[in-house]
Amino acid sequence: MDPSTIAQLKQGACETPQEAFFLAQVQDRSERTTKTGSPYLELTLTDATSHLNLKVWSNHPQFAEIDALPPAAFVRVDGVWTQNQYGLDGKRWQLRPLEEGEIEEFLRGDPATASKQDADWNHILDTCAALEDPRLRTLTSIFLSEFGDRFRRAAAARRNHHARRGGLVEHVAQMMRTASAICSAYPDLNEDLLIAGVLFHDCGKLWENNYPEAGFAQAFTLHGEMMGHIPLGIEMVNKLWREALDSSEAATWTALEPPSDLVRLHLLHLIASHHGTREFGSPALPATPEAFTLHHIDNLDAKYEMLAMAYEDANELAPGILSKQFPLPANPITPLPSFEPPRA
Repeated sequence: MDPSTIAQLKQGACETPQEAFFLAQVQDRSERTTKTGSPYLELTLTDATSHLNLKVWSNHPQFAEIDALPPAAFVRVDGVWTQNQYGLDGKRWQLRPLEEGEIEEFLRGDPATASKQDADWNHILDTCAALEDPRLRTLTSIFLSEFGDRFRRAAAARRNHHARRGGLVEHVAQMMRTASAICSAYPDLNEDLLIAGVLFHDCGKLWENNYPEAGFAQAFTLHGEMMGHIPLGIEMVNKLWREALDSSEAATWTALEPPSDLVRLHLLHLIASHHGTREFGSPALPATPEAFTLHHIDNLDAKYEMLAMAYEDANELAPGILSKQFPLPANPITPLPSFEPPRA
């Protein structure tokens, strides 16, 4: 039997028990206490595709062994899996540390996920290289050259959407596709500015939601915790802009319109306002067409990913009605299939 990914396990689970195993890395392990005072563990496991939360009760035969696992341990989990009203449920599951050869195989990741992220990365490179504004083209080139490896392993979030290694690349690439399509419908938009805003809107997450060079357990950094990704992104763009001004190309920019410093200010505004409201962490509110567009593209792609996850993970309450998944506002409904003309 081949290993499942966590995403495959969630997608394939149903009320009928199924035997399966998966390889994972320990993202988090915390000690909790029941209402009656009994200890238990909350275990979060992650791989290239998703994450899974397991409760380890004190009567589990491996309770002490799991409690002693080192941080970010690599493990294999075998069990019998079903889907119930609370989500994926494991019965009679056992866990063991991975051997060296198994770790190497696990770190290669899920081939389908890796292939998609490679294609998305190439789309980002090609889209940025095609920018007409030489200042934004140079700025994005410096960023992708200096921080490409870190970018490729960052997540777009710690939960809710694209919360996996490389998830930020998937999120940004899809937002760029959407931005280009919207600019075709609204030609007055500054497409170069909008594309650069898409690239940089979450660049602070390279420190807020970073992964180590090898592995699938997200790390925490002081910069990410104390600053947050929006201030970090503004600081990053200002740093890169100074580097761009020192490049050989910058000598030709003095006569360009609009003025370079105004371009920089508009780009910073996109980063500062992309959450849409101060309630959700934006220090500025959207005040330009590109800022409004970026905010809605970001929100659309995040919500679409959340719906896709809900269709995989949620339980069916009634035909076509699934259980509500945080932070979606309502119970997801099975989408209407596209119309197919009858065959002649």
